[in-house]
Amino acid sequence: MTNLHPLRSREQQTAWILLTPALLLLLFVFAYPILRAFWLSVFTRNLGTELQPVFSGLENYVRMAGDGRFWQSLWTTTVFTTASVISELLLGLGVALVLNQAFFGRGIVRTTAIIPWALPTSLIGLAWAWIFNDQFGVVNDILQRLGLIETGINWLGDPTLAMIAVVFADVWKTTPFISILLLAGLQSISQDLYEAYSVDGATAWQSFRNITLPLLLPQILIAVLFRFAQAFGIFDLIAVMTGGGPGGATEVVSLYIYSTVMRYLDFGYGAALVVVTFLILIAAVAIASFLLNKYRAKTSGAI
Repeated sequence: MTNLHPLRSREQQTAWILLTPALLLLLFVFAYPILRAFWLSVFTRNLGTELQPVFSGLENYVRMAGDGRFWQSLWTTTVFTTASVISELLLGLGVALVLNQAFFGRGIVRTTAIIPWALPTSLIGLAWAWIFNDQFGVVNDILQRLGLIETGINWLGDPTLAMIAVVFADVWKTTPFISILLLAGLQSISQDLYEAYSVDGATAWQSFRNITLPLLLPQILIAVLFRFAQAFGIFDLIAVMTGGGPGGATEVVSLYIYSTVMRYLDFGYGAALVVVTFLILIAAVAIASFLLNKYRAKTSGAI
């Protein structure tokens, strides 16, 4: 037993040596920009100061508290994120359950299913902008052929319809990502559990509720957290489809930050927006992770 401690110590040292380059890279790629944004946020640097940094303390954060456009963009981001993540989770779970079944051509279907996720987001945004075009769009053409509408609907010109359109495009684009993660979890569940449970007279719904769902919760947690972070920081899809319009109805936080920094050259305030958005995202992810882990522990204990 006494010889095990030096061996473990050497293994830990080797592990730290191998991990150090990756940790340094993460610090450089992620930590430095965040710390830099914190530093810039306590300065005022815009055209009014001739782009020279002037220390202003918490002035940018005080300004943010009364910035109605920021709070509106934050609400828009929350609506978009909630609608897209919930829709993608439900659809992704359904697709994963279908792809987990044995049928002819399953490999081809699985490969085809990930194509939307593999395509560039800006290209997808351009394609859906044309699909929802009020004059030449496919959606209006189909609805007119079915006799559901007489004239084309201006999907991207109406505040409510524009939000629905961008959410629909995002769901179509990223549902395959969630389905792939959940499919991997489904394939790790032993079929013996289902066979043993079916012997006791369990229905398909009972097997799903008592076996599939509890054992799939780790993958669901990962998928939700990944998609929540990605959807909260959405930029390119909405920038291409609506540019934040009409009238700011689809202007998410990332678009507002882009306008603040690149259009108005207000670097100090833009950095403050980045910091607050980052903190909100971290807090939301932490809360969601806590609640999902708590539900997972409760469900696992009930099995």
